[in-house]
Amino acid sequence: MTIRTRFAPSPTGFLHIGGARTALFCWLHARKHQGKFVLRIEDTDRERSTEESVQAILDGMEWMGLDYDEGPFYQTQRFDRYKELIDKLLEEGKAYRCYCTREELDEMREAQRARKEKPRYDGRCRERTEPREGVEPVIRFRNPQEGAVIFDDQVRGTVTFNNSELDDLIIARSDGTPTYNFTVVVDDMDMKITHVIRGDDHLNNTPRQINMIKALGGEPPVYAHVPMILGADGARLSKRHGAVSVLQYREQGYLPEALINYLVRLGWSHGDQEIFSREEMVEHFEIEDVNRSASTFNPEKLLWLNQHYIKSSEPARVAVALKPLLQARGCEVEEGPMLEAIVRSQQERAKTLVEMADNSLFFYREFDEFDEKAAKKNLRPVAEAPLKAVRDELAALDDWQPEKIHALVNAVAEAQELKLGKVAQPIRVAVSGGPVSPPIDETLSLLGKETTLARIDRALAFIAERVASE
Repeated sequence: MTIRTRFAPSPTGFLHIGGARTALFCWLHARKHQGKFVLRIEDTDRERSTEESVQAILDGMEWMGLDYDEGPFYQTQRFDRYKELIDKLLEEGKAYRCYCTREELDEMREAQRARKEKPRYDGRCRERTEPREGVEPVIRFRNPQEGAVIFDDQVRGTVTFNNSELDDLIIARSDGTPTYNFTVVVDDMDMKITHVIRGDDHLNNTPRQINMIKALGGEPPVYAHVPMILGADGARLSKRHGAVSVLQYREQGYLPEALINYLVRLGWSHGDQEIFSREEMVEHFEIEDVNRSASTFNPEKLLWLNQHYIKSSEPARVAVALKPLLQARGCEVEEGPMLEAIVRSQQERAKTLVEMADNSLFFYREFDEFDEKAAKKNLRPVAEAPLKAVRDELAALDDWQPEKIHALVNAVAEAQELKLGKVAQPIRVAVSGGPVSPPIDETLSLLGKETTLARIDRALAFIAERVASE
């Protein structure tokens, strides 16, 4: 048997952390067993589904590298198939038309609450044979009233629901459009899905869906309901906890490798291992090893992983992700130092690519003014002499290499009887505009001779103005 999993998001919003983890688990299970991973867009909610959300889902999956073997399939393109099977259920007496009005249903539920009963449809139209004038009926599935639905959930173990606890779900609205629970059943059956991996908020839908699949003559898939993700306060994960769109993490300077590694560890583990390559995830992942308890989202852990991947990745790989961030900040990256060199100079200390981009702006464009605090501390009259000395030595330097620049700055510091930092930091502020840059020899080497000398001259003029105003 070929393992077939599916990720089936509704395009009513962006791909968020919970959905991304579900997609990852489905992808891993298929890849682990040399199976097929299917993407299905459940867009039957026409009022809330948007093309923008569809594209965000596709872009998010592409960014994370979750390639699908089949799809994307769109439910709105399958309405004829759903109608065909709804008609079949009606003909076989496995579904029926319900003429209850909204007011009648509200009254029924209020009476049930008053009796301290669970509100649900009581089946009053199950045996109705005559239409009701002026009311467009919905269609309900005739759920079995006896027995139980028992299934082995690969995360939760054996799960049992008594059929007497399940009401007759609406499978088609009064306008004829099919409902979520029915379209899911038909799609999983038609697409030969063998394993449904999804959030445990869908657990209560499962017995109803199993009954419908059986009524249609299909074989229920294997289910695995993954616990939800919580924020640090124990509440369900939301935007205030960091549950933003997956693509926002890209915009915030995260590498997809870091997010994937973080998500796989949200509820799954392999010994004490924290860092996983994609190949290791596929090799070790087993859906049965997913924890039954909820996981807690930890932004600091994700940031730590991101720093690890920035530091350990090939500079060329990081450069590809850094480029659009610099371009978005108005930098002409082709007119400055090679991006790979910039990455090498900064990847040891950057936690995000946004941080790296912001700290790299001075390599690609002029800054308007010096950082006030850094200039006040470092571009003082006492720094004028060492800055001039370094400037003169650099102007005479023909071999513009980091080693030569380092030796030159060291020599000036010794000649001025100063610690290296007392010389290097004023140079750093002079050429970068602020207190942070890669090692000064790498910084000057990347900036080039002409730009370095021009910016030191600007700093010297700044100091002269400061002296004149005092």
